[in-house]
Amino acid sequence: MYPFTFTKASNTAEALNAGRRGGRYIAGGTTLVDLMRETVERPKTLVDISDLPLREVTVTERGGLRIGALVRMAEAAAHTKVRTTYPVISQALELSASAQLRNMATIGGNIMQRTRCTYFRDVTAACNKRDPGSGCAALEGVNRTHAILGTSDACVATHPSDVAVAFASLEANVHLLGPDGERTVPFADFLLRPGGTPNREQSLRQGELIIAVEIPALPRPLKSGYLKVRDRQSYEFALTSAAVALHIRGGVIREAKVAAGGVGTVPWKLPAVEEHLIGERPSQALWAEAAERAADGARPLEHNRFKVELLKRTVERQLRTVGGTK
Repeated sequence: MYPFTFTKASNTAEALNAGRRGGRYIAGGTTLVDLMRETVERPKTLVDISDLPLREVTVTERGGLRIGALVRMAEAAAHTKVRTTYPVISQALELSASAQLRNMATIGGNIMQRTRCTYFRDVTAACNKRDPGSGCAALEGVNRTHAILGTSDACVATHPSDVAVAFASLEANVHLLGPDGERTVPFADFLLRPGGTPNREQSLRQGELIIAVEIPALPRPLKSGYLKVRDRQSYEFALTSAAVALHIRGGVIREAKVAAGGVGTVPWKLPAVEEHLIGERPSQALWAEAAERAADGARPLEHNRFKVELLKRTVERQLRTVGGTK
């Protein structure tokens, strides 16, 4: 681990001043500290923001939810409003990491976490995300767990977060605070596809701080859920996952929100699936037809071609579960 300085911010102004000077924010530290140990990350200054007043879950004026950036994953998953209004979020959180990590990790830190690509974490391997211009060892290496959607010739690493898939499906917004004031970014624009600059992963400006994630109010009744497929049931990252929310009224699907994880360089919204569902009556045939569109635009590699069919089956199964036609 390389030498660094550590400071603790007692208020938001102190945090922003330190961030503007190049300090890296840290709260639970469940990702950044690991990367520092492996010398993948080498920050010169860490700014502890764990004392900032960003720990509330509140209902918005329009009936949505606002989750503070420093709310622990375990706290968010157990919160009554989260569990009752958006169970897809609770389920995604409870299927993430170990109980010990969920007790430490924060919502803001979770969506900021970096890929678990083994080449990214091996400082001897070529990785454009870690060392721009060095190449991507995964393209010709073992790439079974890598992305099939949103990839580029520069990077095929997946985004590891489960709850980010739920946020993407629900079309959440990320509230940011920086030296120039507060701004709101749609979740779909917050996490960036790699393109030719995979080292730039979020649409953050220098010194900006995540203060909350807001889920908009959606029509009721709303049924939602999260399904994660992995190599083992204990602590493991997704091979594929599906976050689904459906508003069904009068026997017709009025709203459909669907996203996939484990297969994209970012949490992957599935508009083709959603469009096929809206205005239709739930049926097993409908779920199968919609799920066929889940892998549109996929670019599988040598070892992860199986993910195309696995993604379709995962989406179909979760549509059946949430839609009530198991």
